[in-house]
Amino acid sequence: MTIRAVVKGVGHYLPERVVPNSYFEEIVDTSNDWIVSRSGIERRHFAAEGQTTSDLATRAAQAALDSAGLTGADVDAIILATSTADLTFPSAATMVQANLGNTKGYAFDVQAVCAGFVFALANANALIVSGQARRVLVIGAETFSRILDFTDRSTCVLFGDGAGAVLLEAQEGTGDNTDRGILSTDLNSDGTYRDILYVDGGVSTQSTGVLKMAGKEVFRHAVEKLAQTAHHALEKVGLKDDAVDWVVPHQANIRIIQSTAKKLGVGMDRVVVTVQDHGNTSAASIPLALSVGVERGQIKQGDLIVTEAIGGGLAWGSVVLRW
Repeated sequence: MTIRAVVKGVGHYLPERVVPNSYFEEIVDTSNDWIVSRSGIERRHFAAEGQTTSDLATRAAQAALDSAGLTGADVDAIILATSTADLTFPSAATMVQANLGNTKGYAFDVQAVCAGFVFALANANALIVSGQARRVLVIGAETFSRILDFTDRSTCVLFGDGAGAVLLEAQEGTGDNTDRGILSTDLNSDGTYRDILYVDGGVSTQSTGVLKMAGKEVFRHAVEKLAQTAHHALEKVGLKDDAVDWVVPHQANIRIIQSTAKKLGVGMDRVVVTVQDHGNTSAASIPLALSVGVERGQIKQGDLIVTEAIGGGLAWGSVVLRW
């Protein structure tokens, strides 16, 4: 008998405030055409004053539970991927746990920046396969608008706020690559590249900071490493690119998405793209795209999905799952 972590429910939440590119034309030297041509982003959402990451995460988590016909009490564990937690501690995941009325499970945060949701999925899969949990709620949520430098036109136009969630449930499978659920994961990091994407402040330095990015360097690493990790994850389960129904990538930049798809040999008609509406929502971008893909009718039960992401660290990875 093989235990698989199967997607039971999915959901997302976006703050009410929609921020078009024209907003940035008024505060930095940029234009809608410049932003769209370099990123594909047309608009993004910003959290309201007083609205926290755990607030967004709770709304997405509840939507995933609703789609599964379950409640917070039915969950054994909650993993929240975020780089913008409400407080230094406790974890934002425990706040979501309280909001959902879950008192018997356990909850923790995972921090791998934009790759956070992939790392969280891998951890959730390990908990389920090892028998430590039957149902795990995996959330990606961010309020990146709180760490942006609104005088830096190269970064402030790229990011947005939001949250997405999937509920994974243990189910029996046959042990081959036709099973539903997570089939393989591939995780990587290399701290020697930490200076090309980071926030210049933190608790141990007793400072606050804003996001800093060397865009050209990040782009170069992203295309190479995203295609590589996706290939590795597929190879682990004896699958090739032509078996993929949908690539659901980290939604950072349309040019990265297009270049990675080309390296994978996957047409853009098989890529779920939401970057134009959400911007880069970091750890939230993949679960947001999964939920929107289901909402649009693109992703259906039985489809083979590849998700891949890269973020500060550098940290990158991928997950192959059958919906």
